[in-house]
Amino acid sequence: MPHRLHSELTMSGPEQSLLAGALLGAGLPAEAHRHLELAGADFQSDAVAEQHLREAQMLAPDHAAVLIGLYRFYFYKGRLGEALGVAQTCLAKAARDNGLDADWRNVRRGDAEFSSYAAILPRFYLFALKAYAYLQMRLGNIDDGHAAIDKLLELDPTDKVNASVLNDVWKRIGHDDDE
Repeated sequence: MPHRLHSELTMSGPEQSLLAGALLGAGLPAEAHRHLELAGADFQSDAVAEQHLREAQMLAPDHAAVLIGLYRFYFYKGRLGEALGVAQTCLAKAARDNGLDADWRNVRRGDAEFSSYAAILPRFYLFALKAYAYLQMRLGNIDDGHAAIDKLLELDPTDKVNASVLNDVWKRIGHDDDE
């Protein structure tokens, strides 16, 4: 996908606040919100919690709150392959929302306001990429995970999202504890 101009990054404060609110829960249909709450309440019952998450997803398929709920459910249930699928969906959404290239490998530091922790949409992108990197490594895709970590460190050189922790883990892979 060709790189687009970043007019959304030059929005005024109120416009940026509206987008940030939508990302964090504003604009979520009340029924989807109810299903997210029920999923949390029924977290111990995998089938019931997952059904509520799927209901929320049917009502708001591209809403960050729903995607984050699905990601956390799969992650904490140890269903890492499914968590990776949701992380990839979050990464694609974050790329669209930030006007970035769909392939994270082609994203550059100046493409979004990655240096500002207060910039909600670029931060969501960084966290989605971090989740992707972590899960790739956990699932044995070490090279792809490490490439994503390197990209995180390029985009966020002050390490606001703590990608260096993942990089330290990567450095220890294959080393015995007594080395």
